Amino acid sequence: MSSAASKSAATASIAARIRTEVDRALQRGIKGLEYMSSGGPALGVTPRDLLQQRGTLALYHYRPMTDEIYRVPLLLVMAVTNRGYILDLAPGQSLVEYLLKAGYDVFVIDWNAPRPDEKHLRLEDYVQDFIPDSIARVQRASGVDDVTLVGYCMGGLLSTLHTALNPKGPVKNLAVFTTPIDFGAMKLFSSWSDQRHFDVDKLVDTLGNAPPEMIYRSFDMLRPADTIAGKVQLLDNLWNDEFVKGYRMFDRWASDILPLPGEFFRQTTKELMWANKLATNQLVLGGKKVDLGKIKVPVFHAVAEHDHIVPYDAARPLVAMVGSKDKEEVVLKGGHVSVVAGANAVKRLWPRLDAWLGKRST
Repeated sequence: MSSAASKSAATASIAARIRTEVDRALQRGIKGLEYMSSGGPALGVTPRDLLQQRGTLALYHYRPMTDEIYRVPLLLVMAVTNRGYILDLAPGQSLVEYLLKAGYDVFVIDWNAPRPDEKHLRLEDYVQDFIPDSIARVQRASGVDDVTLVGYCMGGLLSTLHTALNPKGPVKNLAVFTTPIDFGAMKLFSSWSDQRHFDVDKLVDTLGNAPPEMIYRSFDMLRPADTIAGKVQLLDNLWNDEFVKGYRMFDRWASDILPLPGEFFRQTTKELMWANKLATNQLVLGGKKVDLGKIKVPVFHAVAEHDHIVPYDAARPLVAMVGSKDKEEVVLKGGHVSVVAGANAVKRLWPRLDAWLGKRST
């Protein structure tokens, strides 16, 4: 190519890049106005029916999407601080929708903000009341005795505790994601809740329920620069409708934090964060010792490589501690949220979970 031709091609390339940047700058302005004036995409739209509403507890049954359904129903248990729509973001980005299309009968325990008179709820109430009551309702609705528990984060912890305390119960399989066991390995949480400086008794006795603002800030402090970096990235990508849609969905969910019942918060702080009783086999709930070795059902635990909320060292002990012969730990790329929702989860976790459940749900 001649020198003149090379210069002409370079000039054309520069001109094309300038046109692209100008076009994106215009789009950012237009889309920015739309962003400020719109409420964002609708979330959690997969059709479902409310089976029970009892204070903070809400139990839903999702309507089947296939004629043939696996025999064993799934009961998904959400983390108590977060809304359940992270598992049902939008069509094509919904774990619930994915499982329904794969032929599973799906039920979900979601949580509402606890009422002031629910400030006395403890781990025992979730593990030995809410979950077994929901299981009984799933059994009646499905006509099947067996149930698979699927828990996310603290929902996984509650599911694990229930299964350990009821080894002869109806739980046939236990599948959990990013579930903390060794709270001593949650270093940043341990720092902000250090008992030398954090008066959990005064907080609970004064406020009743732990406020959502405090819980949100505790998550935010784990990566304080993420919020600013996210806003910068959003500004740079306002021209991209798909990016903006994804950002709005995850940002809305991340900021939609629930308060925690005061006694639940006091108990988890003292017995799990400070004393680390679960990892050291000292946890007692309702007068019964929690022994993870009593779990004999098939266990699946998915953990994230880059989880800043439940680091791998905090989640790792689960598979080693359960007494099951059929047990599997899967370490996947992603973070605490992206491992279960979004494009990363669609490619990695969801197919692995389907393959594991399919063999154990007939």
